Amino acid sequence: MNDVLLSPNELTAEQLNLTELKNQLSLFGEQQKAAFLERKPVTDLVYQRSDYIDALLERLWQHFEFHHHPNLSLIAVGGYGRRELHPLSDIDLLILSENGVDKKYQTRLSEFVTLLWDLKLEVGHSVRTLAECMDVGLDDLTVATNLQESRLLCGSERIFHELKNRIHSEQFWPSERFFKAKVKEQKERHARYHDTAYNLEPDIKSSPGGLRDIHTLSWIARRHFGATSLREMSKYGFLTDAEFRELDECQTMLWRIRFALHLELRRYDNRLTFAHQPSVAETLGYQGEGNRGIELMMKDFYRTLGRVSELNKMLIRLFAQAIENEPDSKTIEVLSDDFQRHGRQIEARKPALFQARPDTIIDMFLHIANDKSIESISAPTLRQLRTARRRLNRFLCDVPEAKEKFIALTRHPNALHKAFPLMHKHGVLSAYLPQWSQIVGQMQFDLFHAYTVDEHTIRLLKHINGYSYEENRDKHPICCDVYPRLAKPELLLLAAIFHDIGKGRGGDHSEIGAEEAYSFCIDHGFSRPEANLVSWLVGNHLLMSVTAQRRDIYDPEVITEFAQKVRDEERLDYLICLTVADINATNPELWNSWKRTLLAELYYSTQKALRRGLENPPDIRERIRHNQHLASALLRKHGHTPREIELLWQRFKADYFLRHTHKQIAWHSEHILSHEGDEPLVLVSKNATRGGTEIFVYSQDRPSLFARVVAALDKKNLSVHDAQIMTSKDGFALDTFMVLDSHNEAIQPDRHEKIREGVTLALTQDGPITIPVKRTSRKLMAFNVKTQVSFLPTRTGRRTLLELVALDTPGLLARVGAVFAREGVSLQAAKITTIGERAEDFFIVTDGERQALSDEVQKTLKEALFDALNDAN
Repeated sequence: MNDVLLSPNELTAEQLNLTELKNQLSLFGEQQKAAFLERKPVTDLVYQRSDYIDALLERLWQHFEFHHHPNLSLIAVGGYGRRELHPLSDIDLLILSENGVDKKYQTRLSEFVTLLWDLKLEVGHSVRTLAECMDVGLDDLTVATNLQESRLLCGSERIFHELKNRIHSEQFWPSERFFKAKVKEQKERHARYHDTAYNLEPDIKSSPGGLRDIHTLSWIARRHFGATSLREMSKYGFLTDAEFRELDECQTMLWRIRFALHLELRRYDNRLTFAHQPSVAETLGYQGEGNRGIELMMKDFYRTLGRVSELNKMLIRLFAQAIENEPDSKTIEVLSDDFQRHGRQIEARKPALFQARPDTIIDMFLHIANDKSIESISAPTLRQLRTARRRLNRFLCDVPEAKEKFIALTRHPNALHKAFPLMHKHGVLSAYLPQWSQIVGQMQFDLFHAYTVDEHTIRLLKHINGYSYEENRDKHPICCDVYPRLAKPELLLLAAIFHDIGKGRGGDHSEIGAEEAYSFCIDHGFSRPEANLVSWLVGNHLLMSVTAQRRDIYDPEVITEFAQKVRDEERLDYLICLTVADINATNPELWNSWKRTLLAELYYSTQKALRRGLENPPDIRERIRHNQHLASALLRKHGHTPREIELLWQRFKADYFLRHTHKQIAWHSEHILSHEGDEPLVLVSKNATRGGTEIFVYSQDRPSLFARVVAALDKKNLSVHDAQIMTSKDGFALDTFMVLDSHNEAIQPDRHEKIREGVTLALTQDGPITIPVKRTSRKLMAFNVKTQVSFLPTRTGRRTLLELVALDTPGLLARVGAVFAREGVSLQAAKITTIGERAEDFFIVTDGERQALSDEVQKTLKEALFDALNDAN
């Protein structure tokens, strides 16, 4: 074996074997990697790889004696046709013949392609005649696009030129049809990424602003103008020299990241996942403590996507005017001395308007808010805005005229419709507010968030705007009622802008944001009470979500404590609107009926407490009597006597009647009264309860009961979100589990019986608890969540509150339950919360005597939990 890298042209016939070729490709890959790490220009490496593969294919073409065939061509298409090959790029080949390939050459072609596959090259190939190329290309836009970038490697020049002539004829995808098809294709691709470049695990190639957006410009320009490069596009006046340099710079940046990613991967992929971001950042030389290197790389990456996306949209509009011959007779309406509406676009009426008077930038968005028919900014005006934005020597908030107009915009009823999203998209929020410029592209390293901080905030504003529309009432009934009643919705808008603005700067982002929001409001002429409200909302924007999901909101003391922090109904109304929008904007998969119900119950309970007066706490005994009275009436309707009911309820503790509704009490009681035998009673609610399915277990209590139930539910791919653990006076468990399916919805009725049977079987078994063994997802393995076990004080001191933070691996809750059972710890209640990759669970526990855990037991339990969870991880 020769360990010297040879040019494919230097390889002898004897060296054209699988082993030697693999060795040569490996040496070439190592040489490229070393050159990349030495900071050699990535453009040179990309083209060098293409040239090397060209030479290898030409040498093999000769080796298989295809050069003797007069009517056969080997053609590079797609990205390979553009000479753009990264380490794992597809090598797309077209083997073209005039009228088909005879059997002799078919066999050789099969051997040729098989060898390429055996060399582990990502080869995509097609064998077609000229006629077949035309037929397939006319039917398939992707094939037509790939053919447009065809490049002859070897073989018949005559056939290749005939292919080019047919491709460039007006009958093959006329320019206007091709343009419309590519624009439609781009819109559909962007929609797959939620129309944003700011996903936390973006695709370098296909995300909005990615390499594919640059390719789309090239394809359109090539089809219409015959321009074969970005530089040639500038010759037609569609791209200024500065814009060409910017696009070229952006492409180089994206190429560097893609090349570094491909060096890390074994299989082709262009997704910059959490798992690969650290190694790519390190390869590219980004450094810093913790995640700092990744943050710096990703900010550069997102800025690049933003620049490409803006240039892409601007150039697409210019192409539309040229290719579709858009008439200038579109309605022009003068909006002011400075602006006019041209069709559905807004235009500046004066050149260099924004440079001369920067405050007119905000004027433009006021016009957009005033006229909902305006969908975008015209290409010349966008070009002017880009120039002015780069030449600003101070932030717009320091321009007095701009400050007044910005406040007018926050108070405009239509500001959230398009104005603020467009301000973010075109860099105006960053130009106005220095703090905003710091969160653009700010990463969030978890599975809870789907977007960067800035994109999340803009989506939050869009969700607030959605409260104005009747079609959202079913999804957000409280907010759709409350939002139109807010006295000053602009204060909610400002709280939304500032709620996460402190992220990425160390410290508590809520506190940082609260201080900066207050200063902003005072500086912009708001009153102190208004500034205080905005500041309080920012500082407490997580309060309602955390209380609803992590506290027992059916405990009157929890409601009183929350109401004391909120203080009045005005704050409560603003807070519910901010909280719901925040959850919805965090991740499209996050909002469900479970969360909606929890927040609604917290809202109404707090509203009731505030109206009653915090100095007048609810009469708990009265509530218990009320629940018993209503439940008893339901049971008597079903034929149960008062004596039967009384005898049963004498076994239950007062807390049971406090923490269940009268309907739950009647449901449980009816089945317990009818239950015969020693087998555990397991009930599955027919109707969704608080957005989930309630599973009730009545059984002789034992330490392993909780662990056996959650293990059985885990086998059914169900997640427990809440657990109310109670024991009767005579030692029977009265446990309620709130469960959601894998789609975070209530369980479908056709599954109820199987689930009931599974839980019942688990409770009748003895011996070790069987915890389902499931592989932790690769995405989850990219995160390192340190297991934390903390013991918190309780009000009475009779029970112990345990807080657990851990990686949310499959079977986590079952393992925790098994530890409780093994250590003789009795579980009284559980609150289960999953935040992305983190499980943040609360358990109220006692010892075997129903007393708080001693310091010694706490220490032993903590060690046992660490051992069980860390071993599993």
